[in-house]
Amino acid sequence: MEQFKENKMGVMPVNKLLVTMSLPMVISMLVQALYNIVDSIFVAQISDNALTAVSLSFPIQQLMIAVGVGTGVGINAIVSRKLGEKHFEEANLAATNGIFLAIISWIAFATFGILGAGAFIRAFSTNAEVIKMGTEYISICTIFSLGIFLQITCERLMQSTGNTIYNMFIQGTGAILNIILDPILIFGLFGFPKLGVAGAAIATVIGQTSGMALGIFLNLTKNKEIKLKIKGFIPNKQMIIQIYKIGIPSIIMQSIGAVLIFGLNKILITFSEVGVSVLGVYFKLQSFIFMPVFGITNGLIPIIAYNYGARKKKRIIDSIKLAIVLATSIMLLGVTLFWVIPDKLLLLFNASDEMLSIGVPALRTISISFVFAGTAIVISSVFQALGNGMHSLVMSVIRQLLVILPVAYLLSKFVSRDALWLAFPIAEVVSAVACFYLFRHIYLTKIKPLGDVK
Repeated sequence: MEQFKENKMGVMPVNKLLVTMSLPMVISMLVQALYNIVDSIFVAQISDNALTAVSLSFPIQQLMIAVGVGTGVGINAIVSRKLGEKHFEEANLAATNGIFLAIISWIAFATFGILGAGAFIRAFSTNAEVIKMGTEYISICTIFSLGIFLQITCERLMQSTGNTIYNMFIQGTGAILNIILDPILIFGLFGFPKLGVAGAAIATVIGQTSGMALGIFLNLTKNKEIKLKIKGFIPNKQMIIQIYKIGIPSIIMQSIGAVLIFGLNKILITFSEVGVSVLGVYFKLQSFIFMPVFGITNGLIPIIAYNYGARKKKRIIDSIKLAIVLATSIMLLGVTLFWVIPDKLLLLFNASDEMLSIGVPALRTISISFVFAGTAIVISSVFQALGNGMHSLVMSVIRQLLVILPVAYLLSKFVSRDALWLAFPIAEVVSAVACFYLFRHIYLTKIKPLGDVK
């Protein structure tokens, strides 16, 4: 077991370690963000209704990602902690039960796709074309969603052992394949049928399934610190509870994002369907800023969890400080882009004059919130790594349920449509105060008492 004692998460210099762990994830998530943007750019060429249909479908996609990533956070934190504590059989048990939970998640969303996709779209629109395209898109993405759940699980298993370089290939393969297939299936190139919005959905699930296949292969052949014992597998109730104890707050926290989009769509659609498209475009664009930050925190979580298990306080603190500096730098770049060239960003999506009139002030106003968001994202990941996912949940509830939606509604009703975007920076300021208070408590109770093991 000597190789486990020398895991790089416990010995490599922190600056080099965080960059080594995060860079592959940052690159792969940038590719992921690129394909999200390209996907909508191609769909926008079909019609405004097509872009609206895909934008209305976005909360369901967010919910799938929330369940996959949230469960993955629980798997990641437990496996990393067990490895840091040298409890290798328990690490294997957590990994195998994680695969089982991914399959259960797929079954749940496939059922929704079969029974509830049409009803979801009809809750927003009476436009027959939007309903048809939106229902097709959601149905395909949910019924064939096994790929996304197992891909995310495989990525988290790689992260938990420090093998993040392989995630660049897992995500990159699926994203690049999606980008290639999008125009072919949407517009019917090279003899393929012209499938429109359904083609975009099919390209997405093919990309996710290919990422899943590569992720399974790499975990079985390259991830030497974890052994997946599928033969004779019986779900372990206690391990599942441990995974979800950390993961459910993360699932709820990220699902709140889907609730936020749902609520904002309801507010915006009272003005026009173009407002819904603007919100959808914003979330595509901001993913190009936020995804690299999530890449950093995905590298940070196993570092924090491992060194907490190994009781190495200084490495935990140094990792957090560096992650905050990197995340804030990326966010400031995002603010600059959204203020200087918002019109050019929107024109990527074939923006009409109405979309520009709504979208330019929206991008500029919302981007003010980026200044505070970087630190909040890093601290939330620290809470998750230390097994305090509920703290992350509290921060998300404050930002996205207690502040953004009520403030957005009041501003839109009593001030103006453009004023509702101020809800985003207002919520981030409130969240920053809560973040400081909660982190101070965690530092005093969990991090400060640690005595470094030489």
